[in-house]
Formats: sequence, C-alpha cells, structure tokens
Amino acid sequence: MSRKADEVEALQLAMGVQLLAHARALLDEDKATSGGLRFLARRLVEALTDALRVVESRGGRLLVRGEQGADERNRADQRR
Repeated sequence: MSRKADEVEALQLAMGVQLLAHARALLDEDKATSGGLRFLARRLVEALTDALRVVESRGGRLLVRGEQGADERNRADQRR
C-alpha cells in the first residue's frame, strides 16, 4: 500500500512540475487569454492541493519520527 501511495505522490508531483513549466511559458506570452489564464489557475490550484496533500502525508510521518528523536534526546539529557 505504501509503495502505491509513493507512486501516486510521485506522479502528482511530476504533473505539478510539468504544469509549472507550462504556466511559465504561458505567462511569458503576451497573447495569453483570460480564459487560458483561468484554466491555468484551476490546474495550478489542483496541483498545489495535491502537493500540500503529499506534504501533509509525509510531514505527518516525519513528525512522528522527529518526536521519537526528541523523546530520545530528552531521556539522554535527563541521564546526564
């Protein structure tokens, strides 16, 4: 299950990178239409939502590890 989640996250982030490149190119053009910019904004919101979901998921796992490390450091400090 974890491997599948990692694959989905990698795909979401890769799509975000591609979208960002497209956004930069579109914004460099003087001919970008308001409809095109709205479409781009919607896709960027979707990509950012996906990226934040990945960060929350991974951050939660990192936080647990970090808390464990802090507990171990506190115990070591108390022994001194």
